[in-house]
Amino acid sequence: QVPLVESGGGLVQPGGSLRLSCTAPGFIFNRCNMHWYRQSAENPREWVSMISAGYGEWTDYAESVKDRFTISKDKGKDTVYLQMNSLKPEDTAMYFCETIAGAGDNCAWSVRGRGTQVTVSS
Repeated sequence: QVPLVESGGGLVQPGGSLRLSCTAPGFIFNRCNMHWYRQSAENPREWVSMISAGYGEWTDYAESVKDRFTISKDKGKDTVYLQMNSLKPEDTAMYFCETIAGAGDNCAWSVRGRGTQVTVSS
């Protein structure tokens, strides 16, 4: 059973928007910083964004997505969101939600979901 579940991907035209979701078990959501990575043929693995664990709201972004993407979370739903605006063809990738053991508040798990595909094309 995959503990992280992503959704929200799809096909969108350049300039469009999508919102990705990642749902995690509460014990992971409360203790682990939540990261978004993406993977494509051109970029085997690229870190996109992160939000701090539990009730923290510290966020960070890759330069390539800064000012276009926004990460947030709903603590009541143990869900992290990635709002993606002004999408470009180079944003096309499989997007994964991940945790890294040691990154957070006593986070002991390095886990990744199955991913959700984002395709930006006219």
